Amino acid sequence: MKYFGLQSQIWKNNTNSVLILLMFPVVFFALAWLFFFISSMFNGHQQQTLYDVNHSFLMTIPWITIGVLIWFIIAWFSHTSMINAATNSKPLERKENKRVYNLVENLCISAGMTMPRVNIIEDDSLNAFASGINLKTYTVSLSRGIIDKLNDEELEAVIAHEITHIRNRDVRLLIISVVFVGIFAFVSETLFHSMRFSRMGRGRKEGGSIIIAFVLALVGYLIASLFRFALSRKREYLADAGSAELTRRPLALASALRKVSADPTIEAVKRKDVAQMFIENPQVKEKKPSVSITSLFATHPPIDKRIKILEQY
Repeated sequence: MKYFGLQSQIWKNNTNSVLILLMFPVVFFALAWLFFFISSMFNGHQQQTLYDVNHSFLMTIPWITIGVLIWFIIAWFSHTSMINAATNSKPLERKENKRVYNLVENLCISAGMTMPRVNIIEDDSLNAFASGINLKTYTVSLSRGIIDKLNDEELEAVIAHEITHIRNRDVRLLIISVVFVGIFAFVSETLFHSMRFSRMGRGRKEGGSIIIAFVLALVGYLIASLFRFALSRKREYLADAGSAELTRRPLALASALRKVSADPTIEAVKRKDVAQMFIENPQVKEKKPSVSITSLFATHPPIDKRIKILEQY
């Protein structure tokens, strides 16, 4: 995959961030309108006009907007603590590992950027990820295993990969997508529980409305997830290219990825949205059928393909 340059990629990712911010509300509003339209058809309101459907929809827009904004603000400002809790990552002090700090500092000097925080995950498996939304929160997190089992060139290449995520604004872009997908997931789960008890003390009309809302929420979750997965896969290719450009040693990253692929599982990581932030999916891998459509739901591109691309540099 050709790397088009840092500034052009930053501009592209910033543009994508804006598009995502616009896309998710559009999906929300479109599904909300479909809810009123379909409900009017299946709840015995055949005489209800399109004007009535639009009126009901317009009345809900302020409430949908407020709810989305509240969720987004809370998730945006609490994402650091959420990610740290989900990965059991802790700050790595300079005196604990000067080798890591020297590698991070040298790369940041070469890249002309402010040094991010450095965290450690106490796990013998090999993995790493970058997170944060601004200079105060940008963080590179490394597992104990990846620090101990990679040589200096390999570890430098992995750190350069994560630093590229920060330089390209990938981490901000991904957090935006994770936040909005989380809204759909929450709405779907809430409606599912409501649907389970719809037959108890509720009429047929209300139960039908909950089912319609649940189905539409699932559609929204599927659309948002597919878009999020596509972004996640692409950002890994770009970060690989950025690491090769920054270190001038693409084969070092290829070697590191081979070692990571042998044992990427971080036991503490249970959440799929957090798992996609790592250099390789840290969750326990299960054998899946070799059906091409399953690649649409993959958080990471095949690591063998990434290695082949690096070997072509």
